[in-house]
Amino acid sequence: MKILSIDNIRKGDQFTISNEPIASIDLMERASQNCVKWILEKYIQKQDFVIFVGPGNNGGDGIAIARLLKEKEHNVRVLIVEYTKSYSVDFQENLNKFKGEIKTVSNADNSFNIENNEIIIDAIFGSGLSREINGFVGIIIDYINSLDNQVISIDIPSGLMGDKLFDTKVPKIIHANNTLSIAFPKQVFFLAEASKYIGVWHHIDIGISEMYQQMVPAEAYFIERKDVVQMLKPRHKFSHKGNYGHALLIAGSSSKMGAAVMASKAAMRTGLGLLTTHIPKSAVDILQISSPETMLSIDKNAYYFSGIDLLFNYNAIGVGPGLGLNKESYRALKILIQNANTPMVFDADALNILSENKTWLSFLKAGSILTPHPKEFERLTGKSNNSEERIELQKQFSIKHKVIIVLKGANTSITTPDGKHFYNSTGNPGMATAGSGDVLTGIILSLLAQSYDPQTAAILGVYIHGLAGDISAIENGFESLIASDIIDNIGKSFISLY
Repeated sequence: MKILSIDNIRKGDQFTISNEPIASIDLMERASQNCVKWILEKYIQKQDFVIFVGPGNNGGDGIAIARLLKEKEHNVRVLIVEYTKSYSVDFQENLNKFKGEIKTVSNADNSFNIENNEIIIDAIFGSGLSREINGFVGIIIDYINSLDNQVISIDIPSGLMGDKLFDTKVPKIIHANNTLSIAFPKQVFFLAEASKYIGVWHHIDIGISEMYQQMVPAEAYFIERKDVVQMLKPRHKFSHKGNYGHALLIAGSSSKMGAAVMASKAAMRTGLGLLTTHIPKSAVDILQISSPETMLSIDKNAYYFSGIDLLFNYNAIGVGPGLGLNKESYRALKILIQNANTPMVFDADALNILSENKTWLSFLKAGSILTPHPKEFERLTGKSNNSEERIELQKQFSIKHKVIIVLKGANTSITTPDGKHFYNSTGNPGMATAGSGDVLTGIILSLLAQSYDPQTAAILGVYIHGLAGDISAIENGFESLIASDIIDNIGKSFISLY
């Protein structure tokens, strides 16, 4: 799914109106009907609603929703937040159609009440807002936020901009439980600072012209199930392990062998034909017992990575999980980077070593994949003031160094050397646990070795990792989820995609 700028979303409305063709009031009706469909699916019993509407087109959606809910015999009342007396044409037309309780709230008279049992629908401002809220509207927003009522925002929580964050530390923005995003998701939905306002966002399809959707440039892409299903390669009846790649994983040190074990097991669970894991001499028994499917390359050093002689015949190389930061490992990593002739996956301590030796970035093979969490990314690129700045740094880093960055977190962000940007749709807070990143490294390494191109390996790997985490959360809950659960559910993730 494309994520567009607010300007291009607006152009999509106009293109659809002109080329479907459809009147703007009818497109608004279509949006409102689909919002009401979502609301009625969530709230099966008869409910009381209070709907705050501004005098613009977002308010037009809101008052149309009020009429449609009233027709379904829900108790509905409308509060017009009159920050201007200039009503949009479509708002006025919907206002004329609504035959129910209406009260106007203005700077002169901003008194109103909300009952405890009422569900609040916020349709005051839309995604085109370009200034911060103040005055009596800000007072209304603060009051709504002080209540325990459920809040549904239409298109975007009022007070939030669609494309970027406000600079103010305490802006006046509705705190929604659910946001019904009309036509396209907004860029701000993927910024950590905005999550407390958005709650859970839901895509409301309103039939924007397919022609427009195909031709409009995207700011980013939201990865969905249908996308990854198309990426998966079928396994043929007469294939053998040699058809599914041979990967080299360099991982583990004396106190961090669990990382090597998890990355190895995850790689094998993701369809890899052959895996060789290079480990310190003292860890042979650990790997042989915990992951018997894995072949071993044994380091001369007993406790950490000090070098590897043979790099041929591998389809992909991964390095970093549990590697440690011994100075001899620094030298060994530099030699590895300079001599490897295949795309590599870098994680954990390999990234930390790179961050201390940034000139080595020029040695990385184009298309290599780096999988930092935010702190590791900060070490690579320097500090940023917020997630909006961090994403811009991520894009520029990928372009400059011709690498793919997988920035781990909610809606994991993936950027590519050609400037493309993807957000993942799977995953949950239970995955914020030790070893989860090691599992992701194994998954991506496995796909890369199976001849998926680096971009596809990153996208598919992140999606499967998150999906396995979602299945694990259903089985174990967020608090009890551990990285081994994710490995155990990789198979179920694949099954659900077939």
